[in-house]
Amino acid sequence: GFDVSMVLLDVPDSLVVTDQSTDAVNIRVKGSRAALRSLSVSDIAYVVDLSGAKAGVTEHEVDAESVKLPRGAEIVSRSPSSIEFAREPRGTKAVKVRADLAGEPAPGFVVSAVEVEPLRVRITGARREVLRLSEVVTETIDVAGADESLEREVRPLLAGPHVRFEEESPIKVRIEVVPLELKGTEAAEGGTG
Repeated sequence: GFDVSMVLLDVPDSLVVTDQSTDAVNIRVKGSRAALRSLSVSDIAYVVDLSGAKAGVTEHEVDAESVKLPRGAEIVSRSPSSIEFAREPRGTKAVKVRADLAGEPAPGFVVSAVEVEPLRVRITGARREVLRLSEVVTETIDVAGADESLEREVRPLLAGPHVRFEEESPIKVRIEVVPLELKGTEAAEGGTG
């Protein structure tokens, strides 16, 4: 018996597969000793063609004949006999990026400003999940004990299992750390203008 991984082909660009009842198909194979010895599970896959698919849930019969085996080997059983796929329409939008900070600066210092570049990133995926998101956060940046401004390059983190970034690019975060009395002076100057 072998667990054969599943490969989805030709999923329409307008759809996202959000669920499937299994990630692998278990097959039982019989054949000559030589054929079975040459059989490597990493060389075989169960291919499912989803071209022409529409949004919704469908059931696909598992066709064991589509698994290519070496000569002298044949499939005697497969499990499961069918696989369910759920597909949703794809959505895309730009969302705000928020830097996730942790810790406190050194005593007598405060974070006075946080600049993020780019300010927004484009996400794509299952429309329902995309529409729910208004922002993404970055990897956590530790400012504990900081007594000067910091600049970090971090990755944005996704908040949904069926959402991805249109472009994978790092986020630059500049964190301004100033002495506490300087922050108070700036506020006083701003109040008199």
